[in-house]
Amino acid sequence: MKLIQSLLVVVLSGALSFPASAARIKDLTSVQGVRSNQLVGYGLVVGLPGTGEQSPFTEQSFRTMLSNFGINMPAGMKSQIKNVAAVAVHAELPAFSKPGQTIDITVSSMGSAKGLRGGTLLQTFLKGLDGNVYAVAQGSLIVSGLGAEGADGSRVMVNTPTVGRIPNGATVEREVPSPFADGDFITFNLNRSDFTTAKTLAETINNFIGPGTALSLDASSVQVRAPRDMDQRVSYLSTLENLTLEPASQSAKIIINSRTGTIVIGKDVRLFPAAVTHGGLTVTIAENPVVVQPNPLAGGDTAVEQNTIIDVRPDRSRMFKFDPGTTLDDLVSTINAVGAAPGDLMAILEALKEAGAIHGELVVI
Repeated sequence: MKLIQSLLVVVLSGALSFPASAARIKDLTSVQGVRSNQLVGYGLVVGLPGTGEQSPFTEQSFRTMLSNFGINMPAGMKSQIKNVAAVAVHAELPAFSKPGQTIDITVSSMGSAKGLRGGTLLQTFLKGLDGNVYAVAQGSLIVSGLGAEGADGSRVMVNTPTVGRIPNGATVEREVPSPFADGDFITFNLNRSDFTTAKTLAETINNFIGPGTALSLDASSVQVRAPRDMDQRVSYLSTLENLTLEPASQSAKIIINSRTGTIVIGKDVRLFPAAVTHGGLTVTIAENPVVVQPNPLAGGDTAVEQNTIIDVRPDRSRMFKFDPGTTLDDLVSTINAVGAAPGDLMAILEALKEAGAIHGELVVI
């Protein structure tokens, strides 16, 4: 235990001596088995100012709720409810959450409700994927959206009035079992798979703790031997996750978003020898209407004739050459020198990729 504490002091005291490009293990990985869980439930929001709904499932849920309180409505009676809305409730249950703790929840309308502002969520069970209830939600909603509608059908909406949140709106009732304390090993899973980073991570831990402590399982996982005692395991993991290492650079990529015109070029992108010319035609279409008068005493009518003028001019196209090993800076400077717009740059990059002149992957999203 004293050894682990001393290791932790060494790590924290030497953190400022690492290069700026180094990253902590906790920023590059997650611990296998330490994860959040999704919860979902179905409930009713009441107290709405006439912005509720009268859908069949809302009425059925309303009848069921009343029956749970010992109130039975006649079978043929239709409830006139405008201040109730059926909603879906979902939340994230963090790892190691204990009964009695609270979590935030999001409430979303499932039917035709016009808004949830001013509503209160009644007691709702939140279930996990296994069907068990892990939390119970209830409380007043916070809705940032606003909607207004006129008698003539005109409507104004700000943000989304049919979705709200309740901070600390659910109480945890059941703990999710975690495999964190099982076995003699803990496993770090890289956020981005990379063989080089996995190898570096294992070497960093082995150099700090001792040979044979860490083992790279694949490009995503590194298995580390750990003590069984929970107190020691927590301290041990705290020490390891604050170690820093130099992550490997990612593969050379060019990311193109054709919808927004965004182009991101990785620093390792290189170009093979190539010559590029890019240009087009400027087409101008002008309408010049002409008034035509009939001859005197001809009995005709004055008319307007359309006179269309089409002018086509080729733009000044420039050719530029890429030498072997051209870098990202050279590429950007050359493209900017010819005044290419983002759309033109996309076309140039795609043509270079087809010509096999790009050292890197072209990804279009």
